[in-house]
Amino acid sequence: MTLLWINLAMVFMYSFFARYFAKPVMNPGISVSVQPNKLLLFGALTTLAFISGLRSNIGDTFNYINIYADNEFTWEYILSQKDIGFGVFQMVLKNYISEDPQIMIFVSALLTNLLIIIVLYNYSRMVELSLYVYITGGLFLVSMNGIRQVLAAAIAFTAIKFLINGNWWKYTFVVVIASLFHQTALILLPMYFLVRFKAWSKATIGLVLFSVIVVIGYEQFTTLLFSAIEDTQYGGYADFAEGGANMIRVAVEAAPLFIAYLGRNKLKKLFPESDFIVNMALIGFVFMVIATQEWIFARLSIYFQLYGLILISWLPKLFRERDQKFVYFGILVCYFLYYFYESVITLNILYRSDYLIW
Repeated sequence: MTLLWINLAMVFMYSFFARYFAKPVMNPGISVSVQPNKLLLFGALTTLAFISGLRSNIGDTFNYINIYADNEFTWEYILSQKDIGFGVFQMVLKNYISEDPQIMIFVSALLTNLLIIIVLYNYSRMVELSLYVYITGGLFLVSMNGIRQVLAAAIAFTAIKFLINGNWWKYTFVVVIASLFHQTALILLPMYFLVRFKAWSKATIGLVLFSVIVVIGYEQFTTLLFSAIEDTQYGGYADFAEGGANMIRVAVEAAPLFIAYLGRNKLKKLFPESDFIVNMALIGFVFMVIATQEWIFARLSIYFQLYGLILISWLPKLFRERDQKFVYFGILVCYFLYYFYESVITLNILYRSDYLIW
């Protein structure tokens, strides 16, 4: 864990000073009043990319390494797999750059974190909070486990501009590209229409009630769901029995939304496009509530947790000016405790690298 703690400290330091040395935004089409210093934010990206990209363990990393090393990425092989975009990605790397699997791990990490930081650069009010929660909230760790899915989520995340501007075709194009890396990204297509309502409206109440009803009638819900997808590549998920997400994880997802609800009027004034962000984060919360019954649904929440990173960066500004520092440090402390609980106590994460020795 030592390198992961160093990563957290360095990323926060770089991103904090990136905002400290920010410049005023001259583009009236962007809601944030300042944008971080690009050079310092590049320092945060470099740290994330090297820590993630030079690892040799964590989650499915070993499986990805074996697949890359053991297979010849011909078109016949790629078309026989379910996510051809990632297959083409590996083919290019192995045939034209290097047969060392570490190059695939590193480039995947670089692209994933680069795309996420690009979006946060344009939409986060306090980019250091977004990146801090990206790490302490567990999503950075997930990116080292589900490589394909988080890369797909990062690609789809860049469609946020088209979601806000209402450009369906461009939004769809980006999501379809993302689905070539992980087909679950297609779930974002109907979400385009589902989030186009005012935050905290009757539709919001409907979403929350839906998640409660699903939890209560989980067996009936999953019977209908898996009957509908039994002939697809996801039919095998019916046999998953990974256990459910714990309530602490659900509470972590709920807390920013609760604060956003209390400060909804001020948030709307500060960030006019916040309805889209809140609604996407809320859908992620709904999936997490359902995931208390089966963890597989938490994997779908990955696509929406990225929007939560934007939301949390605006939360301190919803309070009185004299209270904002207290809220800011409260977020840092609470997420630090959660990170320790999840990574050290619950998961006992051991980070290893053949290149970074500590």
